[in-house]
Amino acid sequence: MSRWVLHETSGFACRLVWTISLIAALLALSAGNSPAQMTPQSVLSASPDSALADAIEGLPGERLLLDDAVADAAIQATEARIAEAEMVAATNAVRREKGAFDPELFGSGEWYGADTPSASLFAGADVLKTETSNYEAGARMRLRLGTELSASLNSLRSTSNSDFSTLDPEYQAFGALTLRQPLLKGFGPSASGDLAFAERNFDSASSRYDGAVLAVRAEVETAYWKLYAAERNHAVTLLIRDRAAAFHEDAKLRAKAGMIGPSNVANAEFFLTEAEQTLLDTEEQLDRFSDRLATLMGRRANDLRYRSGDEPPTTFPTVSQDTLVAVVLRRNPDLKALGSDADAMRALEKGAVWDARPTLDLIGSLGGNGLSGTAQDVYFPGDPNPVRTDVDGDRGDSVNQAVGRDFPNWNVGFVFAIPLGNREGKGERDRLRAQIVRAEQDILAGRRLLEEEVRAQHRELERGTKRLAIATRGVAASIKQVEIGMIEYNNGRTTAFEIVRLAADLATAQQRYSDALVRTASAAAVLRQLSGGWYPGNGN
Repeated sequence: MSRWVLHETSGFACRLVWTISLIAALLALSAGNSPAQMTPQSVLSASPDSALADAIEGLPGERLLLDDAVADAAIQATEARIAEAEMVAATNAVRREKGAFDPELFGSGEWYGADTPSASLFAGADVLKTETSNYEAGARMRLRLGTELSASLNSLRSTSNSDFSTLDPEYQAFGALTLRQPLLKGFGPSASGDLAFAERNFDSASSRYDGAVLAVRAEVETAYWKLYAAERNHAVTLLIRDRAAAFHEDAKLRAKAGMIGPSNVANAEFFLTEAEQTLLDTEEQLDRFSDRLATLMGRRANDLRYRSGDEPPTTFPTVSQDTLVAVVLRRNPDLKALGSDADAMRALEKGAVWDARPTLDLIGSLGGNGLSGTAQDVYFPGDPNPVRTDVDGDRGDSVNQAVGRDFPNWNVGFVFAIPLGNREGKGERDRLRAQIVRAEQDILAGRRLLEEEVRAQHRELERGTKRLAIATRGVAASIKQVEIGMIEYNNGRTTAFEIVRLAADLATAQQRYSDALVRTASAAAVLRQLSGGWYPGNGN
């Protein structure tokens, strides 16, 4: 890894040669070389590969690969975790709404007794004692059309001390299959509106989660390449500071020997102080980008700071602007989420249209009755012959009669209600229609902003290669200017102030090159995010 930066295939290698040429010239000057020794040939022969490479390699910090940073951030980034939690909540909201249509078993048991005084000759006892137990079991469910179905079976056991009880104990049973079908309010979309709303919300949350993951990746990539550029800017300012210090010492020695005046020493000192201030600025910037990556990944570097371990790409696939816009409008996760939000409102509005109507429900049932028990002899006053019923059996017999509909029953009918004014139903319907208009406008605004952003990033990327080439030439020209300025300074044809100005131009040219690298790589990352991971042409 000690020479990985020197192996770039881009124009960065050329920039390194010229940068080291300047550093070698300053180093030769500070060592006391005479003007006759300071020729371009001697400068270029002064090991141009070592100084900047050693400066970059010597920066403290923990090496970090881009893929590792992206993987950790996808797990730890709070934005992704929040979006994931919302998606899980939406998933369980769908499960909850589906549960409203799950079949349900029900049952009950009840026991009661009573002592009832009576003066009736037909009561069969002065104090009538009765005990009753009642059991009910069944199943019911609600369909997505609003249909309510229920099947139930009741079994009743009763005992009495009445002399006129023909069955003791007596078993009664009745079963029924009932139906209630809304025809207006509560029908179809109204019954399943909450479920459809939850499903569309889940689609929205899923799209937003995908978008959050892509946004985290784009943010990590951007911060990573900014860290990459900040390292190189810091290394350059570090070298300039070191050479400025040597230049300042040389100027003091020349002034002491009477070769230059005090103004040149002051210029050299100013050059040194500016270099030291710039060094602090670039170090703070380096720490800031390292901290940003640490925040996204949820962990700090084991060393002083993180350092980049990958090279930014310098070539990117060419995709036409209109094609990219079409892909983004079709695949962008945030735009999909807005579409799902609008669909959720439409699902509620469809239900509200039915709920704004009067209530008209069809009801009906089919059932059967059963009766059994232990037959008892009943004696009437004045008649010595007992009366005995033909009914005889246990609880199971009565239940079988009810289930088999030996004694059938049925009913059919309707229920209606017309709210006067119907302000509640119509108000909710119109409110949701307004919400749909708002959601549709959000989609339209999102499409317009996305198209604007895509075209801007596409232009940024398209011009990136040109920008890098121009920045490379700028660095080379700046290095050449400084080289010539140093030769002229050693020959007494220029001032130290001019050398300071040329060195500042060199730093600016270096920063422009670093900025060009970051802007191009960041534009590609943003396009990947906006296109839902499609760019550079992956997927459909």
